[in-house]
Amino acid sequence: MIIKIKSLLTVTSLFITALCVCFGISSSFAYDRVTGKAFASRSEVIAQNGMAATSQPLATQVALDVLKKGGSAVDAAIAANAMLGLVEPTGSGIGGDLFAIVWDANEKKLVGLNASGRSPRTLTKAVFAERGFNKIPKFGPLPVSVPGAVDGWFKLHEKFGKLSMSELLTPAIQYAKNGFPVSELIAYYWQMNTDRIGHYDGFADTFLIDGRVPQKGDIFKNPGLAVTYEKIATGGRDAFYKGDIARTIDAYMEAQGGFLSYQDLASHTSQWVEPVSANYRGYDVWELPPNGQGIAALQILNVLERFDIEGMGFNSADYIHTFVEAKKLAFEDRAKFYADPDFNDIPVDWLISKEYAKERQSLIDMEKAATRVDAGIYEGDTIYLTVADKEGNMVSLIQSNYRGMGSGMTPPGLGFVLQNRGEMFTLEEGHFNEYRPGKRPFHTIIPAFVTRNGRPVMSFGVMGGGTQPQMHAQIIVNVLDFGMNLQEAGDAPRILHSGSSSPTGELMLDGGYVSLESGFSEEVQRELMERGHTLQRVVGAFGGYQAIAWDAKKGVYFGASESRKDGQAAGY
Repeated sequence: MIIKIKSLLTVTSLFITALCVCFGISSSFAYDRVTGKAFASRSEVIAQNGMAATSQPLATQVALDVLKKGGSAVDAAIAANAMLGLVEPTGSGIGGDLFAIVWDANEKKLVGLNASGRSPRTLTKAVFAERGFNKIPKFGPLPVSVPGAVDGWFKLHEKFGKLSMSELLTPAIQYAKNGFPVSELIAYYWQMNTDRIGHYDGFADTFLIDGRVPQKGDIFKNPGLAVTYEKIATGGRDAFYKGDIARTIDAYMEAQGGFLSYQDLASHTSQWVEPVSANYRGYDVWELPPNGQGIAALQILNVLERFDIEGMGFNSADYIHTFVEAKKLAFEDRAKFYADPDFNDIPVDWLISKEYAKERQSLIDMEKAATRVDAGIYEGDTIYLTVADKEGNMVSLIQSNYRGMGSGMTPPGLGFVLQNRGEMFTLEEGHFNEYRPGKRPFHTIIPAFVTRNGRPVMSFGVMGGGTQPQMHAQIIVNVLDFGMNLQEAGDAPRILHSGSSSPTGELMLDGGYVSLESGFSEEVQRELMERGHTLQRVVGAFGGYQAIAWDAKKGVYFGASESRKDGQAAGY
C-alpha cells in the first residue's frame, strides 16, 4: 500500500510539473483533487487555434464564433464586450469606459489603449458646493463622465480588426431583439443595483420586465440597445458621439440637471499609451500607467520580490502579513499620485522602480501591522475578458460602468445606462486627482499581461474596484511562487485588504481590515490578529478572474475562468 501511494504521489507530481511547464516553474504544494490540484474548481481549457475567457458563457461563445469566422482576437473581444453590455449590464456597457493591452503578433510587442472619458467641460467644481455636496455623489447626473468604450472599440478595430463592425455587433443585436436567459449571479446583482438606482428616469423602461427585476432564467430583451448597436454598426463611432445617440444623451442629461453635453461627446478621443512593467522573478508583468491603478500591482510585486514568499508558504501568517503590508504601502502612493497625467507630472518610473521598492520594504514590521503609512516623497463592478487568436495575437480588455449599473442615468430608448466614474475625483484643493472640467478621473479598471524574454506568456485580469491590483499581484505570486496552474491560481482563496487611503481623499488611520476567503486556517487567522490585523468577513468583494496563457513549446493556449462569476473559458 505504501508503495502504491508513493507511486501515485510521484505521478501526481509529474502531472503538476507538466501543467506548469509553460511558466518555467516548479510546484511544491498540497494537492487533494483527483488530478492533484488543491484549489482548481475545474481543469484548465486547452486549445490550439484560439481561446476566449469572459464572465458570461454566451459572450464567450460569441467570441469563439468570431474567431472561427476568421476574426482577430480584437474582433472577438469587441463582439464579446458588446454581448456583455447586453447580458451583463450589471458590470459593463457602452455608457462606460474601456482599457486594453494587446499583444501584436506581427510587431511582437505590446500596445495599450486608454479609452476613458473626461468630465463635462461646463461642470465646474463650484457646482458641487452650490448643490450642497462636500464630495462627489455616487449616483445621479453629477458623477457622469464621457463614456469612452465605443471610441475604444473603433480605435482597436482600426488597428487590429479584420471583420466589419457590423459582423461583430450582429450577435449582440440578435440577442437583444430575441432575448437571452439571465444567469444566476447577474440576476443577483441586477436586483441589488435596481434597489439603489431603479428610481431614475428611464431605468425601469430599459432594465425591468413588466416593472420587476429579471430573475434567474427569465428571458430579457433590450430592443433599445439593439437599435443603438445597429446605428453604431452602420454609422461608426460618430453615430454614437456626433449623431442621434449623442443628441439624445444631451437632451436627457439637461432634463436631469446634468452637464454632460453633445460637445463633450463630440470632442472625445481615446489615447494609445505605452504599457509599463516590472520584472518579478524573471517575468515582466505589464500594466497601463495612470489615470488607472495598474502600477499599484507592480509596486506590490516589487516589494514582495524582496521576500522569500515561496518559503513562507501560501497558507501562512508571514505571507498574508507581508502581502497586506506591501499593499498598504502601494495604496498610499496610489492615493497621492494616481490621476490624469494630462494634468499632473506623475513619477511612474520612480514608483515602479526596484530602488524605491527597497526603500519601502524597510517600512514593513514583520511582527506588527501598520495602522498608518505615508506615501513616498518625490522632489467598484466591471467585466474583464481576454481573447487569443490563431495568429498569436492576444488582447487583455476591461470595461465598466463603475458602480455596477452606473449612475442610474438611462437616456430613453438607447438601452444602456451612463457611468458614474466621475465619483472617483476628489474635491480636495491641490490634490493630483482634484476635480477639473475636461479631466479624466482616477480609474480602478486595469488589464494586465505577462511576457518573458520579449515573448507572450499570459493575458489576465481580475475585475472588482480596489480589489484589482491586489488580485493581479496574488495571481502572479500564486503562479510564480506557489506553482499553481492557470485555473488554480484564480480559484485559490484570496486576501483582500480594505481601508487604505484613497485618491478620493479618505485616509487610513487605523490600519484598515483584512478579509480572507474560506481556505485559510484558523491558526493563521489568530496569528494575524496577534500581529495587530483586524479581520472582517465580506461577501462578493474578491473579484472575478479570466486568463489565457500561451505555451510556445507545445503550441497551445491554456484558458481559465474562475468560479466566482458566471464565466467560461473556451477554445477550439
